[in-house]
Amino acid sequence: VQLQGSGGGLVQAGDSLRLSCAASGRMTGIYNMGWFRQAPGKGREFVASIRWRQGSTDYADSVEGRFSISTDIRKQMVFLQMNSVTPEDAAAYYCAARSHWSDEYNFWGQGTQVTVSS
Repeated sequence: VQLQGSGGGLVQAGDSLRLSCAASGRMTGIYNMGWFRQAPGKGREFVASIRWRQGSTDYADSVEGRFSISTDIRKQMVFLQMNSVTPEDAAAYYCAARSHWSDEYNFWGQGTQVTVSS
């Protein structure tokens, strides 16, 4: 599975942004899709996840109610709708996939940078 994230950019605080992740390859063994982020000088942080087939979601407390993760299974796409962004949301965002047989996310896309001006 290969993942290609896109959609990052420069936004103002309070604006919205939608990140996309295109998956290629066989997704039949994929259990979960997720978004993570990493700001300069900080560790990687979980943002949101979604069960690939079942659709249930999970969010970090810091984005609950502002961000929304969704999928288009036919197109093998995952999206992260980011609303009411704050400077604290600025980071490189990475999409990831976890196989049924893995305890960790084992496929990662390249990061897409989100910059927030206050």
